[in-house]
Amino acid sequence: MASSSPAPPSPAPAPAPPRSPSLSGEKKSDPVERQDDYTKPDLEDGQQQQPTSSSTLEILDPKAESALLHKLDSVFVPIIMLVYLSCFLDRSNIGNVKVAGMPEDINATPAQFSTAVSIFYATYVAFEAPWAILLKRLTPRVTLTTLCVVWSLTTIFSGFITNIGGLYAARLVLGACEGGLFPGLNLYLTMVYKREEQARRVSYLFVCTAIAGAFGGLLAYLILKMDGVGGQAGWRWVYIIEGIFSVLIGALVWFALPNDPTEAYFLNEDEKRMMRVRARQRAQYMGSEEFSWEEIKYALKDTKLWLSGAIQFCQDILLFGFSTFLPSIIQSMGHDSVEAQYLTIPVYVTGGLFFMGLAFLSDKIAVRGPLVAFANIFGILGYILIICPTSNGVKFFGTFLCAAAVYSGPGLNLTWLNVNVAPHYRRAAAIGFQQTMANTAGIVAGQIYREKPYLLGNAFSLAALVVAEFLIAGLWLYIRSCNRKKERISKGEIEDTRKVKTGDGALDFKYHL
Repeated sequence: MASSSPAPPSPAPAPAPPRSPSLSGEKKSDPVERQDDYTKPDLEDGQQQQPTSSSTLEILDPKAESALLHKLDSVFVPIIMLVYLSCFLDRSNIGNVKVAGMPEDINATPAQFSTAVSIFYATYVAFEAPWAILLKRLTPRVTLTTLCVVWSLTTIFSGFITNIGGLYAARLVLGACEGGLFPGLNLYLTMVYKREEQARRVSYLFVCTAIAGAFGGLLAYLILKMDGVGGQAGWRWVYIIEGIFSVLIGALVWFALPNDPTEAYFLNEDEKRMMRVRARQRAQYMGSEEFSWEEIKYALKDTKLWLSGAIQFCQDILLFGFSTFLPSIIQSMGHDSVEAQYLTIPVYVTGGLFFMGLAFLSDKIAVRGPLVAFANIFGILGYILIICPTSNGVKFFGTFLCAAAVYSGPGLNLTWLNVNVAPHYRRAAAIGFQQTMANTAGIVAGQIYREKPYLLGNAFSLAALVVAEFLIAGLWLYIRSCNRKKERISKGEIEDTRKVKTGDGALDFKYHL
């Protein structure tokens, strides 16, 4: 996009920074066409992408942009948090109903019930990448609403299960639908926020995981008091009531989540203009709206994806094992099923607050990997306390330390990948495949937490954290070497022999460490 000609010398005040014709002329109604205005033209093979000249971009007033971010957060964050809260409630309530008598009522053995926990992830991991890639093509509102409504109805019907086969079927459907939600919400956040704004927004999703754990335990505790109402067991009411709540959230998504954030219904004309300026400022990060198999291929060949996926697998061993079986872990410390439900609440709240603080710090200093490693130290200490022959009070304290790593590790690692892959479809594939690799951990988690006192599950989680620390160091060193190589190429010290020179491969795209 060419700059306008400079004004002749004049004693009058200097003109404001030039604005794009798309901001001052006729508006385009098609969001795809509008986004293409903000992207750089396709480059021929071997041609390097040049940085966008800052003189062609309008400079936004920091106070006005801050006010815009607060407005975006006030609408998008509650919707996104509610939909992910309902998702995780419907997924993890199997841990609550386990201690409330469901296995006995459907005549499921411990091995069969563990299989039911694990089988969820068979369809979950299979559908993550496809849903992520299809999000824009089907539109975010249609995709997310459909997934939400289908898994909500499945949760309601789970309250009428009478045998293990019915539980298997319900878990498979839940996995197929919920597999598209987390990568979809992450991609939606990248459509709204800049790279340096994302960690705290991703933290809200993982805080929902913590809230779902705390609220799920409290809600299950209250709903289980309905045992016998209508001739139904308390665990059946857990499924039915939580499923109805999720259906309502699905309706909220349809009416409140805009497909094109730059034209959101709650923004005034000046705020929409600022959104379009922000879109141009991060055009390199978002890229073209046109689907490209070439970008999918680039993502699959990216070393960052595979190292990040391996780290996320280790972190998700904790996330799925801890969040699903925490009531059972606490019960194994000598508490009854009701006590185990409400004792999970302070643990989840502590983990969520710790992650939010770390995420705010991560965005402020633009550092990712070292903070993941820092959070994992708490988890390692926590699992050591739980495994060693200590008192139940010490073991319970260990669960608080574990909670610090359970949410911070997966959340910050995902953000680390989010901000280091561009453009959109390359990032969509990377997030989808990373989550596919990572969520196979759910299959493992269901098999290692089988019998009290869950020594195998806790020891396996400890080992996963230790392995993750080495992988984090490896990814950090690799990304640092990529940044240094770009610097040397820019200075003309070495020849640019890289095959991928667009998107995050551009010389002016600096990776976050």
